[in-house]
Amino acid sequence: MMDASYVGIDVSKQRLDVHIAASAEAFAVPRNDAGLAQLAQRLAGLTAPVVVLEATGGFENVVTAHLAAAGIAVVRVNPAQVRAFARALGQRAKTDAIDAALIARFAQATRPAQRALPDEDTRLLADLVARRRQILDMMVAERLRRQHQANPRLRRSIDRLLAALEKEIAEIDTTLDDTIGGHPVWQAQEALLTSVPGVGPGTARTLLAELPELGRLNRHEVAALAGLAPWTRQSGQKHGRSQIGGGRTSVRSALFLAAMAASRHNKQLRAFRDRLVAAGKPRMVAIIAVARKLLVVLNAVMRTGQPWREDHAAAST
Repeated sequence: MMDASYVGIDVSKQRLDVHIAASAEAFAVPRNDAGLAQLAQRLAGLTAPVVVLEATGGFENVVTAHLAAAGIAVVRVNPAQVRAFARALGQRAKTDAIDAALIARFAQATRPAQRALPDEDTRLLADLVARRRQILDMMVAERLRRQHQANPRLRRSIDRLLAALEKEIAEIDTTLDDTIGGHPVWQAQEALLTSVPGVGPGTARTLLAELPELGRLNRHEVAALAGLAPWTRQSGQKHGRSQIGGGRTSVRSALFLAAMAASRHNKQLRAFRDRLVAAGKPRMVAIIAVARKLLVVLNAVMRTGQPWREDHAAAST
């Protein structure tokens, strides 16, 4: 296999700063149709170009879609990993051009895995799920404001906004139902996921939209992708506490909520949690372990195409 030509791009609202690792060539183009067409044309002359950019703010989505449509491989990486790489290099200066060069250097050093981009339908589902999550966050914020608001007029204002947000949620849920219902594969996959006690349509749709690799990875890979794989800080004789982090935050949050429901309604996972708590594990640590176990079960359900059975939980230990 020929070596990839790694290209780092720092994405902002107005422009793209580009750095080609092999030649150290740097340039910038506007983040519009003309600039993206110019970028694709310049990169097409490279040998096996692989564009690497950070997943930040959503501005990278149009760039990813445009380059993928031009047949250019695109990898989105975790910004925290790039910042850690910069600290390891002692890189303190920060400009858009420097960031583009840093991303290209990070890509050369780590050779991040290229994953298939979601198709148009999956992107639509992901956008709907993300918008639903945003509205729910707004509703939580407004309810908190209402609790601390004594002025009746302002409370009525909050109530009107909450009613409007609830209407938006209902419309998005209807659109999600129609989207899932018009896609036989998704229908079958949602049925598989929701066959697991504790997993509702919201969690299932988040996984379908934002973890399309589910069922195609092994248990360790899927846990790492969701940010549920524990990692330990250790230096010499000093041993730190194991932690989780990274991965896809929205997926991890959905699984955490599902784990709390599963700890009540799923006999096997409730017993698993109770054993951990009885062994002295903090309750939060036990719930995280349930979330990881639940993800492994869901991965097995998707891989086998068979709905939940009680022995799935035992098999995932």
